[in-house]
Amino acid sequence: MDESKLISPKESISAQFLEETGAPNKFQDNCHEFECIRRVKGDGNCFYRALCFQLLESLLSNESDMQRFKDKLIRGQQELLTAGFDESTFKDFLSTFLSVLDQLEADGCEETLLGLFNDQATSDSMVRYLRLFTSAHLQNHADFFQHFVEAPNLKVYCTQEVEAMGMESDHVEILALSQALDISLCIISVEGSDGHLVYHNITGGSSSSLYLLYKTFHYDILYKHRDNQQPSFQEDF
Repeated sequence: MDESKLISPKESISAQFLEETGAPNKFQDNCHEFECIRRVKGDGNCFYRALCFQLLESLLSNESDMQRFKDKLIRGQQELLTAGFDESTFKDFLSTFLSVLDQLEADGCEETLLGLFNDQATSDSMVRYLRLFTSAHLQNHADFFQHFVEAPNLKVYCTQEVEAMGMESDHVEILALSQALDISLCIISVEGSDGHLVYHNITGGSSSSLYLLYKTFHYDILYKHRDNQQPSFQEDF
């Protein structure tokens, strides 16, 4: 991947990709399920950036769903305020996010989306908002999530591990964000045993066809063949 890019153009799944999994013979039978991959820069923000890009990409041709997502982000301000965030800590990030959605509604172009996500300031603003949104959801549902974090308390965990840029995402953040955005996604791990990819289905609410590839604390974006939409091996997250 070009190191100057935060999100790459689509690449076909190829022998090179299989080699990069570290075990080409082990996974080649499974990789036929996927047609393309987008590389995401490994800067600690790859989960948020990858999920956000693929989610917006999936909304490009659906005006009503794009509007519903925009409304959800706007309503999310209340979630942030309830969690104790001052409006000044997130209003600029939200403004940038909404501006991106306005541009995408105007032309619905994949090239525009890719260009916006490869602008460091714009892309990072969206990631920062999603990090704060995730933290707010965790804190507002502390009775559930506090049992799954290793820290003095949930507030400390959110400050140190969720809100800070460059911090890798763990299972608890992934579940929280999927719930907060009311989306479902599937994370495919190349680190499973028994010669198969491992599918982690995270159900936040509505059905989705978002697929992320996980390997050694890193996430890239996967695209399935249109005629091969059902994973062979599933594991609820």
